[in-house]
Amino acid sequence: MEKGRLEAFSDGVIAIIITIMVLELKIPEGVHGADLSALKPLIPVLGSYLLSFIYVGIYWNNHHHMMQAAESVNGAILWANMHLLFWLSLVPFVTAWMGENNFSRWPVTCYGIVLIMNACAYTILLLALIRHHGRNSVLAKAIGEDWKGKVSIGIYATAIAMSWLNSNISFILYIVVACIWFIPDKRIERQLVGEEPPCESKG
Repeated sequence: MEKGRLEAFSDGVIAIIITIMVLELKIPEGVHGADLSALKPLIPVLGSYLLSFIYVGIYWNNHHHMMQAAESVNGAILWANMHLLFWLSLVPFVTAWMGENNFSRWPVTCYGIVLIMNACAYTILLLALIRHHGRNSVLAKAIGEDWKGKVSIGIYATAIAMSWLNSNISFILYIVVACIWFIPDKRIERQLVGEEPPCESKG
């Protein structure tokens, strides 16, 4: 099956997810004033939004690169992609809950659960693509041992456990994972360039 519809649908869902997060940014009732100090109560909300926006952006970026390396898709890949989009669609909810409750224990815990499930869903999609294209495919060679994915899941698990002791430390750990992935992953790009034949000189 062609991959075009999967990419278009995924891009549309991710765009809606970001739109929902933006619409959750509202001035709290009772907040008045035109100076920056009036926005102080919004700092947790803005912090949660910024982190989640980066996370969604990271997933969109990596999903784009992953699909660039894919030649086609099958039914298992379609469902694995829907599984990833399901967990991504929960990001706006836990983002709003965490920001509005000033990084309290349960919202931070649930935020971590959604993040770790997104990471697992992305890994499942990745494995489905590799299984479909083979161990010698561009994608398989580019991903390798996927240490970034494994380390990220480990940090998420630690952050979820830490949320019962100090939710602020958990939030910092979520930022650490975002920093690990913030720089675009060039592994797939390098493999794609390596697969391309050299350009012929003109003249």
